Amino acid sequence: MAKLTSEALSAWHNHDERMVLTTLSKDNEPNSIWVICAKLINENQFVIANNAMHKTLQNIRDGSSGVLLYIAPERESYQVKGTLEYYEDGPIYDDMKSWLDPKFPGKGALVLNIEKVYYGAEQVV
Repeated sequence: MAKLTSEALSAWHNHDERMVLTTLSKDNEPNSIWVICAKLINENQFVIANNAMHKTLQNIRDGSSGVLLYIAPERESYQVKGTLEYYEDGPIYDDMKSWLDPKFPGKGALVLNIEKVYYGAEQVV
């Protein structure tokens, strides 16, 4: 696994609330969704709450990798690419439920293991 650069980490701490998560189907058809409930849980992993994932969840179960796109205040964009894991119970799920606003269902916890980081078109990790 890789970790965010200091610039990418600073951008994360100040990112726009709305982010985009993209996965691929078995037929390589991309699927992108808006996410707002995500947290960097350590230097190598994000957790994203599943509040209404349907096609995305199927893609994850079919072995898709993922891309999380977030925007910093100066309109700088970062893409974090990596493998995905999904939990409906256990410590990662319990941690997600502890920080998730109770108005969201939090059906599962999606982990994005950081492998590559892009700043715009430039790979920085």
